[in-house]
Amino acid sequence: MDLAIGPLDLPAHVDEALAVQAAAFGLGPDEVAVRRQIVLRHMTYPGARALGATVGDDLVGFVYGMPNDRTHWWSTVVEPYLRAQDHEEWLDDSFVITELHVHPHHQNRGIGRTLITAITDGAGEPRSILSAIDTESPARALYRSLGYRDLARQVVFPSAAKPYAVMGAPLPLRRR
Repeated sequence: MDLAIGPLDLPAHVDEALAVQAAAFGLGPDEVAVRRQIVLRHMTYPGARALGATVGDDLVGFVYGMPNDRTHWWSTVVEPYLRAQDHEEWLDDSFVITELHVHPHHQNRGIGRTLITAITDGAGEPRSILSAIDTESPARALYRSLGYRDLARQVVFPSAAKPYAVMGAPLPLRRR
């Protein structure tokens, strides 16, 4: 496998990235259309950046994130849950992993681990936060192995079918 990890011009490759996310997350065309607008908006935020994983010319995984801003929608949703657990300070000086997806045909090969460690290694913040579906899954196991821990659970996002967990880790992320 000729895998390359590097900077990704996400706005220019948004449709390829969302095809990976749709395959990994089981999204339909309507959800992809909504997420397309969200991704394009996120990439205009200060400090937002993305990395891609390619095999040949094919994008097989991507990650993007940005320094957290309490005025962003995600922060306003998770803030009461974090406050209730006495973890509200995690919203400050944190790099948010907004999305991390690897195509199912390329999972379990270390691509997700490489993407998330590479993007957080370039962060200027002392810690990272993210949200993941609140169930025991390979993604949550990956995050725990990197040093993320649960900060709040059963977080309900409007229009999300399942509750999420908010997780946080000091940077740099733990290595194997």
